[in-house]
Amino acid sequence: MSEQMQNRTLVTIVIPVYNERDTWRELVGRVARVDLPGCSKQIIMVDDGSTDGTRSQLRDFAPADESQLAGESACPVDLKVIFHERNRGKGAALRTGFTAACGDVVLIQDADLEYDPRDYPKLLAPIITGKADVVYGSRFSESGRKGHWKNYLANKFLTWLSNLTTGLKLTDMETCYKGFRREVLCRIHLEQDRFGFEPEITAKVARLAVRVCEVPIRYEGRTSAEGKKIGFKDGLNAISCIFKYGRLSRRRRRV
Repeated sequence: MSEQMQNRTLVTIVIPVYNERDTWRELVGRVARVDLPGCSKQIIMVDDGSTDGTRSQLRDFAPADESQLAGESACPVDLKVIFHERNRGKGAALRTGFTAACGDVVLIQDADLEYDPRDYPKLLAPIITGKADVVYGSRFSESGRKGHWKNYLANKFLTWLSNLTTGLKLTDMETCYKGFRREVLCRIHLEQDRFGFEPEITAKVARLAVRVCEVPIRYEGRTSAEGKKIGFKDGLNAISCIFKYGRLSRRRRRV
């Protein structure tokens, strides 16, 4: 890593990728183009056993493409791609990315185009200025419903139930956009392989008594027909994880 990058705050963006052949390249370009003054970026993409051609696209992502990507960035950028041999789930892909992260701050970014990387400065500001240790990007804190009604109602119910068991006062527990001081992540032992990651990490953050805040973000939701992967079974698993990790948070010592 260059001396220029070492003298800046390093922000690692972890991107789990599964069957996103039509979106990942545009998404990475958007991530690279975001201006983060005083920061450098480490982008870690984890292909989680894609079967739609995404995997071969990422393997063919040539050094010339990486150079062009760095040229599009307003700040220094380092890119790394990691491959899972089989599909293991979003939570497993994030664990792999977290292990490889070198940043002072770690952000989570989905590989679709639902979330807008232009919100990164808002996510980073509370952490960089020392006001928070963990930041959630809320789709609902200011403008109410975003996305489709079914998903909105499910998210609101899961967030309410999570708050009930953790003592937090979040408006959007299920949001993709979460930012952490890396030392906070290093204190958390994660287990869930799929979308149970969201309630699990929320409950385990609550146990640490670190400073958590929310900031409003933009959101353009998509349907299952358009590629959204979370389903009814994932919702049931989320409820199970809320009670598994939330209610036991005061009795279990291992975070």
